[in-house]
Amino acid sequence: MPIAVASALVSLTLSKVGKTLLALPLWLAGASFACAGSAGETGRSLGQGWPERLAPLVAQIDQEFPGELGFYLRDLDSGEYFSLRAQEQWYLASMVKLPVALALLDMVDRSEASLDERMTLNASDYVDGAGETNWHGPGAQLRLGWLLEQMIIRSDNTATDMLIRRIGIERVNARRAELVAHGFGEITTLADVRRRAYAEFHPGASSLSGRDFIEIRGEQDESARLASIAERIGVARDSFAVSDLSSAFEAYYATGANSGRLDAHALLLERLQRSDALSTPSTVHLLGVMSRVVTGEHRLKAGWPDSVGFAHKTGTQRGRFCDGGIASRTVGESTRRLVVVACTRGSLSLADAERAMRELGAAAWRAGAFD
Repeated sequence: MPIAVASALVSLTLSKVGKTLLALPLWLAGASFACAGSAGETGRSLGQGWPERLAPLVAQIDQEFPGELGFYLRDLDSGEYFSLRAQEQWYLASMVKLPVALALLDMVDRSEASLDERMTLNASDYVDGAGETNWHGPGAQLRLGWLLEQMIIRSDNTATDMLIRRIGIERVNARRAELVAHGFGEITTLADVRRRAYAEFHPGASSLSGRDFIEIRGEQDESARLASIAERIGVARDSFAVSDLSSAFEAYYATGANSGRLDAHALLLERLQRSDALSTPSTVHLLGVMSRVVTGEHRLKAGWPDSVGFAHKTGTQRGRFCDGGIASRTVGESTRRLVVVACTRGSLSLADAERAMRELGAAAWRAGAFD
């Protein structure tokens, strides 16, 4: 259940910084938490600034949400941070498209690919979801740079799987591991997300195609979707191992694929921001693309004034909603940059999840994290 009192949350994430760091693997204690083993080493007390003011605000939001919230917020300059369940595994949904982008641009930096290079859209590439790639017919020649924009800005699944085909899923996972060694599960194609989830009904679903997924998703209701799955794999619906979509997806989430700790994902974002992951031109390009995301207008950034910029990537899947990126605010000659990651689980309501993330963003602003 949600943490009920602010004092418990403060104790968990702020005042016992030493214990928190001891509980972390060495890679995270040394790399992500620049404040090291005690608050005093930064010259600023973690227990007397915005994190302490943020704690009761987040506790209230957490109590009111009909599920669980995960939240991680860290000042990239001071090292001050706030954490709620950030060391737990969360299904990241389309936030895993960030590692795909990092792997692609790493290839560009190594002159192994070019954003002007074109790929052929194959009939086997289509996956259900948002974006403009599915508007094109088989045989279309699509630029890698355009596919990257579709993947990040519109969370286009077909564009993502095309880029994974160009990169290789093994290289996507290897590059992510080079940047952040621990805290993530296996990243898969988006088509495999559907195959693995539907295979919880029956193993035969592992053979379904992207076109199948598009047509299944086009059914009017859940009952019709399940009937369509059964028909396509040639089995009786009463042979399914689970009875509904929520049960199938929950079983899939439990496998740990496409999941990660929020503090680990924050470290990946931090490495991007600091140009540790890519060359400076590629870093600038990717952050620019992430600043144009259109899928999170009602999430974290909705809680901030227009003076706060946000380079981010969202994630949306059944009962799992996320948003994470680099928030920045410039005042005079000074720019405050924070890495922010939030996820929800336990509620199928997108409206409730977006409201909670919007409130988390507003709470960070009210607590003075951007001051």
